[in-house]
Amino acid sequence: MSGGGQKLLIRPRLIVGLGNPGREYAETRHNIGFMVVDALAGQFSAPWGHEKRWDCALAKFSGGWLLKPFTYMNASGEAVSSVCRFYKIQPEEVLAVYDDVDLSLGSMRFRMNGRPAGHNGVRSLISHLGTEEFPRLKVGIAGEQGRPAGDRMVGHVLGRFSEAEQPQVQTAVSRAVEAVRSALNTGLENAMNLYNRKESTTNQTTPKP
Repeated sequence: MSGGGQKLLIRPRLIVGLGNPGREYAETRHNIGFMVVDALAGQFSAPWGHEKRWDCALAKFSGGWLLKPFTYMNASGEAVSSVCRFYKIQPEEVLAVYDDVDLSLGSMRFRMNGRPAGHNGVRSLISHLGTEEFPRLKVGIAGEQGRPAGDRMVGHVLGRFSEAEQPQVQTAVSRAVEAVRSALNTGLENAMNLYNRKESTTNQTTPKP
């Protein structure tokens, strides 16, 4: 079987939601990764446990683990790499779910690898895992005005979604959960091909405001 064929069978064993711990950051745009893994934990009936040795929350489900680092976004890789070493999880078996300010709210995109593109949580994962070769599911958080510029960036990503945006947020989380479950059931590349194609079709057919 070719290398590409083998990749189709790779299923994530560790689903990492990136975010910041604490009430002040709850439900902020930067924490949409936490929202997705929280929704997955609910569907899997997988209770969270606080792992003090790794400073993270960990939940076991039938196919692997869900993880929320409590090391804050810029040090996310510390907890992830520790869990990977303990459970002998390879980087290509880690699926990182996180916010992307370049994607519109409600959009998402799988990638199998790549550079951090300005995301400090991803930069930390790359540093501690020692590779860029791990899959990601990026969930859009851009507002109506698109990517904020300059000094407005921090306020945007650490801000909460508006009331008007809540339906889109719920839809985005639900679709991301569906995409992760597809990756668990059919393999990462199959899920990527399916959901990235859906995104392209939606973007082409949705009329511009």
